[in-house]
Amino acid sequence: MRHHQGMSLLAIGINHNTASVEVREKVSFMPETMSESLQSIQQLPGISETVILSTCNRSEIYCYVEQAEQSAQAVVKWLADTHHLDPVSLQKCTYVHTDQQAVGHISKVASGLDSMVLGEPQILGQLKSAYAVAKEYKTVGSMLNFVFQHSFKVAKQVRTETAIGENAVSVAFAAVSLSTRIFEDLSKCSALLVGAGETIDLVARHLREKGLTNLTVANRTLARAENLAKEFSARACLLSDIPEELPKADIVISSTASQLPLIGKGMVERALKQRKHKPMFMVDIAVPRDIEHEVGDLNDVFLYTVDDLRSVIEDNRRSRQVAAQEAERIIERQTRSFVSQVNVRESGQLIRTMRDNAQQVKQSELEKAKKAIASGEDPEAVMQLLAHNITNKLMHSPTIALRKAFEEGDPQASDWAIKLSDIKP
Repeated sequence: MRHHQGMSLLAIGINHNTASVEVREKVSFMPETMSESLQSIQQLPGISETVILSTCNRSEIYCYVEQAEQSAQAVVKWLADTHHLDPVSLQKCTYVHTDQQAVGHISKVASGLDSMVLGEPQILGQLKSAYAVAKEYKTVGSMLNFVFQHSFKVAKQVRTETAIGENAVSVAFAAVSLSTRIFEDLSKCSALLVGAGETIDLVARHLREKGLTNLTVANRTLARAENLAKEFSARACLLSDIPEELPKADIVISSTASQLPLIGKGMVERALKQRKHKPMFMVDIAVPRDIEHEVGDLNDVFLYTVDDLRSVIEDNRRSRQVAAQEAERIIERQTRSFVSQVNVRESGQLIRTMRDNAQQVKQSELEKAKKAIASGEDPEAVMQLLAHNITNKLMHSPTIALRKAFEEGDPQASDWAIKLSDIKP
């Protein structure tokens, strides 16, 4: 990757693979201080563009810089100073990608290939917003602009051409995915969610996305259930209300910290009678179990446990792994094409400058020749001098550079001289 005046692209960071939660927490950036952080990196010597990405699993800084190695050290030192960390231990969990590797890395991050949950879609939004914030604070120039637009395009291609984001790999999503195998249209179903932790929160979100609106949340304390219920415009009830709520529920998903089962075989039998044996889909995500094992023996009940979900997740993980390999190939291909685009862009600028210089030589020699003719000098002699001066001036710099290259024993000097002068060897 050739750059303008020897500049380099850097991607520097820590993530869930390289750093513990304690370190990641310390190296995170708050939205309210993001402008200060961007400006502060921007003021380090030799750094001309900056974007900061900070999520719970990673903190990364992307820069366009004059001296790759010096800037990388300066950024890691800045990170350690700003977050009051020991620079040596921070260095141990920090990775630095340069130029082509940096482009590939940013595309991988955008596509979810570098995430804890392979192919998760949230990271693309987080990257887009990191880029938008840096743009707003004017720390993005034409290079990072070019790189980010490229990585968004690649992430979109990975999404459309591979199955990386298609299969559930979280317990909550797997539970909801299984329910769609039992009931075709979730908008006609009602669900009872037992518990109010993060998993139940996610289950509620996924059910809503699938069109289910009839939702009840049961919890040990009503306030906790009401909080969740309010967020998803659901009904709230207590664990003691489960026997009355059970007959109304087509889908029951339970995830509490209770040490004993909350839903027994007898309770479900009574509910099924009231339901006139309309089937019930039950998922027990809790460890230890919330739903008695024997409930699974009843007709008209489809009971799944965490272990059943694990096998769904495992299958999905495997298919994501295959998709990830396809995605890697797309990213490699697109990175190569991006690098050649950058090179063409840079060569365009260089060629324009060379042509401008040649034009200036021509112009100034032409002016002299016109004056000489106007003052009555012999046009033939003036033309000879014009041609001689232009040739001399255009050959001057290349000749000096070539001689120096030969003196220094540059192995490519003669090849380039032959190519540039179109000499037939």
